[in-house]
Amino acid sequence: MNLIAIDLETTGLDPKKDRIIEIAAIKVKDGQIVDTFETFIQPGRSLVERVTQITGIRDEDLVMAPKIQDKLQELSVFLEDYPLLGHSLLFDFSFLKKAFVNKGLSFEKNGIDTLRIARCYLPEMEKKTLPYLCQQFEIPHEPHRAYADALACLQLYEKFITQFGNRDEGKLFEPIPLVYQAKKEGPITKAQKERLEKVLALHNIQPEYEISMLTKNEASRLLDEIYANYGRLISKADC
Repeated sequence: MNLIAIDLETTGLDPKKDRIIEIAAIKVKDGQIVDTFETFIQPGRSLVERVTQITGIRDEDLVMAPKIQDKLQELSVFLEDYPLLGHSLLFDFSFLKKAFVNKGLSFEKNGIDTLRIARCYLPEMEKKTLPYLCQQFEIPHEPHRAYADALACLQLYEKFITQFGNRDEGKLFEPIPLVYQAKKEGPITKAQKERLEKVLALHNIQPEYEISMLTKNEASRLLDEIYANYGRLISKADC
């Protein structure tokens, strides 16, 4: 068994709007863990209380963390051409694909999803979440931290192989291409940055995000939200 179990923690559920805050990956070669990758990621925005409550990750933990674009090359080298393993794997893949595409890099992977396996072979199971499945299979697990989730997913996969691997009619234990269409978003323009800074100052708004880390689309959305909430006032600061 050669694969990499991977998991992310993020600021939310939408790869088009939300950001990665933690990445963990566990490399398995010939059935043995041979290497790990683990890092916090600076999202360029304050975490909402719900994210901190779920993950235990605080803004202070991310102050000195690298930005995602500064870790992609290292992550790419670590991943090599190994297939990925995850629970609801397309979620994690979509965030990574978005980050790689925004950097102008290709990110094409094959993967195995333990959620798909659970849905096929455990239809009677009340829930299919990773914490619930780990509880049912007596796998120690502290959920919602990237490394703990990646390790728990790997252990769950091993349980699934033992129990269902010899009757894999749907080939769910074989890696398949992961598909997510990501459109490159350029960084915020100088004109957008200046306009946003002026509008924030005009309305005395303290931003909970680092302006320089916004994309063009994010900057446009934020300006639209401000105009919708405060009106498009005629002012030199808003020109």
